[in-house]
Amino acid sequence: MTIRVLLADDQALLRGAFRVLIDAEDDMEVVGEAADGREAVELARTTRPDVVLMDIRMPGVDGLSATAAICGDPDLTGTRVLILTTFEIDDYVAQALRAGAGGFLGKDAEPTELLAALRRVAAGEPLLSAAATRAVIDRLLAQPDPDGPPAATPERLAVLTAREREVMAMAATGLGNEEIAARMFVSPFTVRTHIHRAMAKLDARDRAQLVALAYQTGLVRTPRPAPGRPND
Repeated sequence: MTIRVLLADDQALLRGAFRVLIDAEDDMEVVGEAADGREAVELARTTRPDVVLMDIRMPGVDGLSATAAICGDPDLTGTRVLILTTFEIDDYVAQALRAGAGGFLGKDAEPTELLAALRRVAAGEPLLSAAATRAVIDRLLAQPDPDGPPAATPERLAVLTAREREVMAMAATGLGNEEIAARMFVSPFTVRTHIHRAMAKLDARDRAQLVALAYQTGLVRTPRPAPGRPND
């Protein structure tokens, strides 16, 4: 299957570089380019891409608003958003995750990292394995969003089986289905089944939102360095 990618960035030169890189892959193609968030939403609705490679800072409608519009559109349930971020702007990452983004990537990433990220997000697996990203999620998503619903509580996980909680926790640490399967001595299909059941029970739109809930409810927390020791 070919992964259909929509590029959303206000820098034409950068979009051009991404297009050359992506179109050179046998399993990917660029289906459109947007210079701002409004155009990204419009093109997403007409081209129905598998992944939108979304910049955050764009004129007019920014990438965060565009992500929320795309992820909230019932006609675009098959479209994932991969956000381009610099990681140090914590609030941007938190807002993007709340909006439904499927992953985050720094603009200084290597070409192979970008291609791998697109494939992973297209497959429905969140790109949340970086320690810095986990720290952001742990610190910010546990706080209520003043413009959204109250933060999730641990009691919300009562509907899950012990196995579903275990898989959800592993997914929240950034492990993929095959890695989880190897640790649990089950098949990747079984892992996907647990993931999908947990998503359905918790009303999570996608795997990224399931991971966010794991942090919001306290199921998973980022380890803190021991007292008196410098951060890694």
